[in-house]
Amino acid sequence: MTDAPSSTRPHPLLWLVWALLFVGLPMAVAGWETRARPGAEGTALSPAAAARKHKAVTPPPVEPVKLYALPQDQARALNAAIPFSRLSNPPARPFVFAGDETDLARATDCLAAAQLFEAGDDAVGEEAVAQVVLNRVRHPAFPKTVCGVVFQGQERTTGCQFTFTCDGALARTPGETAWARAREIARRALAGKVYAPVGYATHYHTNWVVPYWSGSLDKIASVGTHLFFRWRGWWGTPPAFRFVRDPREPLIGKIARLSAAHQGSTGVPLDGPPLLVPGTGAAALAARPKQAIGADMLGKTVGGVRLAVLGPDGKSFLVELPRGGTPDGWPAMAQTFCAGRQACRIMAWRPGSTPSRLPLSDAELDAMSFAYIHNVDSGLQRALWNCDQTPRQAQSQCMRRRVAAAPPAPSAGGALDGVRRKDRFETVKIMPVTPVSPPPAAPSGGE
Repeated sequence: MTDAPSSTRPHPLLWLVWALLFVGLPMAVAGWETRARPGAEGTALSPAAAARKHKAVTPPPVEPVKLYALPQDQARALNAAIPFSRLSNPPARPFVFAGDETDLARATDCLAAAQLFEAGDDAVGEEAVAQVVLNRVRHPAFPKTVCGVVFQGQERTTGCQFTFTCDGALARTPGETAWARAREIARRALAGKVYAPVGYATHYHTNWVVPYWSGSLDKIASVGTHLFFRWRGWWGTPPAFRFVRDPREPLIGKIARLSAAHQGSTGVPLDGPPLLVPGTGAAALAARPKQAIGADMLGKTVGGVRLAVLGPDGKSFLVELPRGGTPDGWPAMAQTFCAGRQACRIMAWRPGSTPSRLPLSDAELDAMSFAYIHNVDSGLQRALWNCDQTPRQAQSQCMRRRVAAAPPAPSAGGALDGVRRKDRFETVKIMPVTPVSPPPAAPSGGE
């Protein structure tokens, strides 16, 4: 009988090696192949997750707007061929304006102008435009104010961010109803109303043009004939829209004729004729729609000025002028306060000297900076400045200086004893009573 062969049992460490080769390696490969990939079909990260994973440092540049030279039908076909993004489109956070009443009035009118001139008198389109403007205010790639965003690039002849600011459209005067509606939409947006369908869009264009940037951004929404886009990557995600904004809104001379809040020392000539100029008839102003101005508006900004006192007749308004406003723009207040009123009076003071009640004291009358009055029945319409504060070239535009009349000297015989005298502003002259002669007696005698 032969001996049995020697033992070939492997060393225990080899079992561990084999386990790693035949079990651990396939598991590692499977894990690698099935890992989540940003942008891969079926495994797309949410914008917030992408933001946490790939935070950028420098915001993308904002270039002057340029368009491809294409016929409208070709532009529409090309725009239709660009697919909508498959990533989520969350609504923007509410935007609540944080400036004072003067800055809010300026922001409101800048936003209203953008809405109306970009989208026309279309409430839904105006809400979408307003949302894009406010998204830009929050984004570090754009200016920090509402007016700064709307009028970015206005100094160019072409290529401004919102075309109406440099293509001459502001020479057109919008209808009063449409302008009032646009301002109301703007006020709601600045108070936190969100237009959710456009999400965090920062760009848009009509479907009959093709900007150079349209292929490099994500198309996320369509509203009417406008297409809305946001930046790709981190700069299009919600965390990118947390930039600190500046509540101090600049004066924009280009809309000064539409907005009393922008009647300021900008040095920029107004586009088109002002809405209220010397010679504008009181009747034409009174024929415009009347704005309701009541006691509930006291202390609030109305037409770019603060309403301080409301006259008991509802036709007189005492207001405080904004800081930095230009005197030439003060008559434009009449388009707000005096429209629709047959008789109207505005009295205005600079900050720090505005009265808070009636009647006015002598010092308050002397401190008045500006006054406007019209009366349709008499044809009167005057705008007057305090020329001690604001010199005018034409003396006819200056308020008359009030001079108190000297009181009459009492008579030696004390003829004025017991008579109330009015020592200021007028002289009361006491005349002696002329005795009345009795009628002549009828002649006596009979027939």
